[in-house]
Amino acid sequence: MRLGNPRFIAALSIVFPPVFLAAQPSASAPQAAAAGAFSPVAPSERIPNLDAEKARLRQYHDCTCTCGCYARDLDLQADRAIQYLRRRAARRQAQEKLALVLDIDETTLSNYEEMAAADFAYNADVFNAWVNSARAPAIPGTLRLYNEARRLGVDVFFLTGRPEAQRAATEQDLRGAGFHDWKQLILRQPEEAKATALAYKSAGRARIVAGGYRIVLNVGDQWSDLRGDPEAEYSVKYPDPFYFIR
Repeated sequence: MRLGNPRFIAALSIVFPPVFLAAQPSASAPQAAAAGAFSPVAPSERIPNLDAEKARLRQYHDCTCTCGCYARDLDLQADRAIQYLRRRAARRQAQEKLALVLDIDETTLSNYEEMAAADFAYNADVFNAWVNSARAPAIPGTLRLYNEARRLGVDVFFLTGRPEAQRAATEQDLRGAGFHDWKQLILRQPEEAKATALAYKSAGRARIVAGGYRIVLNVGDQWSDLRGDPEAEYSVKYPDPFYFIR
């Protein structure tokens, strides 16, 4: 999920170590060697180099590192979602209205092309131009999940932080990527612009429940997509090392 404004980006999580005062040398401390000696590493050296971490992000996406494989991890989570949906649909009660809630950015559609071209920096104008181009491809596992939900008679709701102004482009992109006949596409309204992602997504789910639905499955790439009342019976989080939204 991506929000137009505000948005919080974190390509990696950084934990700052405590600050220590340098110890005063004692009278018995050995003298430094004339050559080949180095001072202790400064605390800031414990923070990974940003360029190195960006390189790891690309390798993770391309499945060329020992750190894992993005596509494989996405498929693993999508398969877990599909398995649960099948089990839950098999025991649905008469007249029970079941709902699947899907986030869009980095859950249903991939913005990796735009992110990589921007070197993982965020510029609202550039990202909005990308959204309006309607060129984001489907995440394959989510398309499989979507088609399985339709086969099982589970209604699909897209709940995204994209603004209402991007409805036409989002609908065009979804259809072009293979998603058709969803129940509802929920976008952020102008009066919701200042709400946190957690509050906005929770309110969106509450409206679905108020419509008589039971949310049996919710899939997103941010914890703010999934947490907060009302929560789904089962929630699945996709990996997203590219950015973080509260």
